[in-house]
Amino acid sequence: MTRIRAAVLGSPIEHSLSPVLHRAAYRELGLDDWSYDRFGVDEAALPGFVAGLGPEWAGLSLTMPLKRAIIPLLDGVSDTAASVEAVNTVVLTRDGRRLGDNTDIPGIVAALHERGVEKVPSAAILGAGATASSALAALSRICTGEVTAYVRSSARADEMRQWGERLGVAVRTADWSEAAAALQAPLVIATTPAGATDELTAAVPAGPGTLFDVLYDPWPTALAAAWSQRGGTLLGGLDLLVHQAVLQVEQMTGRSPAPLEVMRRAGLAALSGAH
Repeated sequence: MTRIRAAVLGSPIEHSLSPVLHRAAYRELGLDDWSYDRFGVDEAALPGFVAGLGPEWAGLSLTMPLKRAIIPLLDGVSDTAASVEAVNTVVLTRDGRRLGDNTDIPGIVAALHERGVEKVPSAAILGAGATASSALAALSRICTGEVTAYVRSSARADEMRQWGERLGVAVRTADWSEAAAALQAPLVIATTPAGATDELTAAVPAGPGTLFDVLYDPWPTALAAAWSQRGGTLLGGLDLLVHQAVLQVEQMTGRSPAPLEVMRRAGLAALSGAH
C-alpha cells in the first residue's frame, strides 16, 4: 500500500499540535494510508526540503518562520494568502503543482462564527506581529467600523496602518501603554507572546465582550481567566488551531467536511496530557 504523506514544517516544531489534529481526522475519515509528521525546518533548509518532495506528498502545513519564505517556492498563491503575504498551507497536486493558501484567516472567522460573533461595530488587536496581520484580514470580513491596534513601537504602528490600507480596514494605532482601553472593545484579539497581557487583567471590565487570545499553551492566560470570570465570551488558540486545521485537512485530502469535533477533542486531550 502506497502511503500518502503530509507534514508540518517549522522551527521550533516540537510543540506543534498539528500532527495530533490531522491524524485524528485521518482516523475518523478512514484514511488509513495517510500519514502526517513534523519536521524541524528553518528558512535556509526549506528550498531543499521542498525540492525533495516526491509524488507521495499531498500537503504541507507551515508555521513560523516559513509562512513567507515558502512563497517563492510555489506555483500559485490564493488571494487570501497574498493579502497578508503569508502561506500556512501548501497543497501538492497530482500534476506536480505547489499551491499555497492561508487557512488562519478563515479559521479565525469560523471560530468566531461558532461562538455567535458574526459582525462587530469595532475591534481591538493587541500586538502587531505576523498573527496580527491575519487577525486584521479576518476583521476585514466581520468588522464594520474601526480597528485599533495597540503596539510597542512606531515602526509596528506604521506596519499595521499599511496592512489596514491594503486590506481595506480603518486602522487606528495606539501605544501599548494605553492597552487597557482595548478591553472595552466588543471584540479583542490578543496576538502577543505568553505573559505580555498579564498586566491587563485588572482592567477587564464588568460584562466584557469577546476575547480571542491566540495562545493555547499556557492556557488559560491570566487575561483569558480574568475575562471568563467576568462573564465574557472567550476563544483560545486551540479554537484557531482546530478551525484552520479543518480547512487544511479538507484541502489536502479532498474530503469534506473534516471532523471538527473529533479534532477538537484530540487537541484538548493532548493539551491536558501535557500538563
